[in-house]
Amino acid sequence: MATAAFLDQLRAIVGHNNIMTAAEDMAPFLIERRNIYHGRAGAIVRPGSVAEVAAVVAACQASGTSIVPQGGNTGLVGGQIPNQSGGQIVLSLTRLDAVREVDLSSGTMTVEAGMTLAAVQAAAESVERLFPLSLASEGTCTIGGNLATNAGGTAVIAYGNARDLVLGLEVVLADGRILANLGKLKKDNTGYDLKDLFIGSEGTLGIITAAVVKLFPRPRSVVTAFLGVADPAQAVDLLVRLQQMMGGMIRSFELMPRIGLDFVLTHTPGSRDPLADSHPWYVLLELISQAPDNLLQQSEQWLESALEAGLIRDAAIAASLEQARRMWQIREALSEVQRLEGGSIKHDVSVPIARIPSFIETATAAVVEAVPGGRVLAFGHLGDGNIHFNLSQPMGMPTQSCLSHGERVNDIVHGIVLSNQGSISAEHGIGQLKRELLARVKNPVALEVMRSVKRALDPNNILNPGKVLVA
Repeated sequence: MATAAFLDQLRAIVGHNNIMTAAEDMAPFLIERRNIYHGRAGAIVRPGSVAEVAAVVAACQASGTSIVPQGGNTGLVGGQIPNQSGGQIVLSLTRLDAVREVDLSSGTMTVEAGMTLAAVQAAAESVERLFPLSLASEGTCTIGGNLATNAGGTAVIAYGNARDLVLGLEVVLADGRILANLGKLKKDNTGYDLKDLFIGSEGTLGIITAAVVKLFPRPRSVVTAFLGVADPAQAVDLLVRLQQMMGGMIRSFELMPRIGLDFVLTHTPGSRDPLADSHPWYVLLELISQAPDNLLQQSEQWLESALEAGLIRDAAIAASLEQARRMWQIREALSEVQRLEGGSIKHDVSVPIARIPSFIETATAAVVEAVPGGRVLAFGHLGDGNIHFNLSQPMGMPTQSCLSHGERVNDIVHGIVLSNQGSISAEHGIGQLKRELLARVKNPVALEVMRSVKRALDPNNILNPGKVLVA
C-alpha cells in the first residue's frame, strides 16, 4: 500500500488537490463502462504537465510502485483499470489538455494526451482543418488513450487507424526520462521509428503525454446514404464496385444487420427507419469530396447504377444535416442498445474483407448451435475488415445463464477468426480481457520479441503490469 510519506512526495509534485485517496473520489476511476473489471488503488494522481508526469514516474520507479495510466476511462478490455492489490497508482492524464501548436504549413497540430478526442476535432475545425479520427465515445475518450490503444473508428477506410494519423510523440519512460520526439517530418529515416512502439502498447512501455497529429483539408461536400442489401456478400461486392468508381471519396462503409436496426428503433426515442421497407442488411455510406459541387449528382448516378445492377435493394440519401445525423445515430447506438436487450457476449475482430461474409455465416451458425435462440448482432467497419460480432441473450433466458456461455462462445468465434487469417483484436486492444488469449494465438517469435521490448523499456515492470502480456 502507498505510505503516507510516499503520498506526500507525490503531493509535492502535483499539488495537494490533484491526488485523490478517499474511496468515493477514486470510485469512478476504478471501474470500466461494461462493469467487468473493478480495481483498487493507493491513489489517483493527476499531473498537470509532462514534467510532473516524469517526476511522478521517477518517484514510483524509486519506490517500486506500479502505475496504471488512464485517459477518459472508456476502454473496453480493462487496460485502464488497476488490479485488486490496492497498491497501484492510477495516473490520470486529463489535466494535460492543451493544444501546444498548430502548424498549417506542415499540416500538423501538437496536442497533449488528456484532450478529449472531441476537443482535438474542434481545435482542428477552428483552423478550418479536419482531424478524422471518429469514435462513438469521442466526447469522453482522450487522444492519449486513443493512441495507446491504436483506436480505429468509422473513417479508417479513408484515413487509417490512430497510428496513421501521428508524426511524432512525447513519451515518459519507465525511469522518468522524457522521450521528446515531437517531429513533424513526413520523411525521417534516421533509424527505428520509435513512436510505433508506444502507439498500441496500452501504457505498458511508456506514457504518452503529447503527440503531433496530422490535419487534413475539411471536405467541402459530404453525402450520407443508407442502403438496403441482401447480405454481407452483396455489401462486399458493393464496396469493390464503389472503390473502383469513386475511390478516395469513401469515408465510411458501415455494415449493420436488421436485428440491430430493430434494437435501435425499440430503445431509442425519435429514431426511425430510413427506408420504407425492411431489408436483411444495411450499409451506412459516407462519401466526401474537396470539390464543392457534383458529389451529390455523382452519388445519385452511382446508386442508380447499383440498383440496376442488383447490388442494392433500396437507398436513401440524407437531404439535410439532421437526416444524416439520424442515420449515424442508428449506427452509433448499436453498442448501447444491446445492453438494453440483456446480456451480450462481445467480440472485436477483423478478417480479410473478402472473408467477412463466410466468417459471419459460419460464426453465426456455430454460436447459435452452442446457445440456441441466441441473437447474433454482427456489425462494424466493413470497409476495413473490422466486425463487432456480438451474441445477445436468447429471449427468456436469464442474463447470467447467457453469460455463462461466454468462454465457449469466445473459443468458437476466435477459432473461426484465426481460421480466416484474422485478428482477435481489431481496435479495442488486449488489456486484461484478451491477455491469456493473446499468449495462445500470437506467433511465438513475435510474442518473445514483444516481451524483450517490454523488459528493455520497463525492466522493473512498473508500467501497467498485467496488461497485454502474460508475465
